[in-house]
Amino acid sequence: MQLQLTRSGLSQLFRTRRGWGLLTAHFSVSFAAIAGCIQLILAAHPVSYLQGYSTITGTVAVSAAWAVARSTPRTRVSHDFKHPNFTVTVKVGDIFSEDADLVVGFTDTYDTSSDDASIISPRSVQGQLLQKIYGGDSQALDSALQDSLYGVSQLSTESRPEKPRGKLVRYPIGTVAVLSKGSTRYYCVAYSKMSNALVARSSVDDLWASLRSAWSVIAVHGHSNSIAMPIVGSELARVDNLGRESLLKMILLSFVAKSREGLISRSLTVVIHPKDADQIDMNEVQAFLRSV
Repeated sequence: MQLQLTRSGLSQLFRTRRGWGLLTAHFSVSFAAIAGCIQLILAAHPVSYLQGYSTITGTVAVSAAWAVARSTPRTRVSHDFKHPNFTVTVKVGDIFSEDADLVVGFTDTYDTSSDDASIISPRSVQGQLLQKIYGGDSQALDSALQDSLYGVSQLSTESRPEKPRGKLVRYPIGTVAVLSKGSTRYYCVAYSKMSNALVARSSVDDLWASLRSAWSVIAVHGHSNSIAMPIVGSELARVDNLGRESLLKMILLSFVAKSREGLISRSLTVVIHPKDADQIDMNEVQAFLRSV
């Protein structure tokens, strides 16, 4: 398990039960070890009361500092699994800086327009995909999606009066469009339903089914390449009001469970946006990864 410090780590440490538990445990171990060594030294070389008091004070200070350093949540947690061998990493960063194939959440209509943010938010990962990978050319992205979805069974088609803006064709939840741009693949998974009023909604069941569908497609197309993804369902398509940490655990559990059935990828990285870092307790994530 590998760890790196976060700016919000101290805040998380002192406001969570797990943080206090780790802090107490690390302090106890450190204090006992240092105190034991000092006791042996003092037995051979007695000191004055004042010197003894200073020694105890110093021991408490060193133990407290070591406990805080060991217990403070980090920006990265990584855990290696066996049978099959794969690694799961959770980190704070930019999803588009990852050297990996990306999983990107879409709605069942695969709407792409972000011109006025009324259909797709430019700040969403999907909006960033349009801007950073397709240079803001929604027609190019639409064409790539259409090519990938060719032959995929459509669920229904809305009429223009019913859905005044955006696309009309709906695909089943869990549909995955596979796009290639350069050497990178983008797995565009439909995990939420876009209402005719342009409001995206999803659920725990839809997200779980969509994740398992995405893992199955990646296992076929991915050639065990590294995968990266954001915490889907945490923004405009919030899943049953679950917090980001609960959604993160759901993603991790889904990947590990599906990997037990057969290798999907040697590496999955779930990337947390820096603005959301203080909403994820990395100590809790570390413990969760160890338990699954």
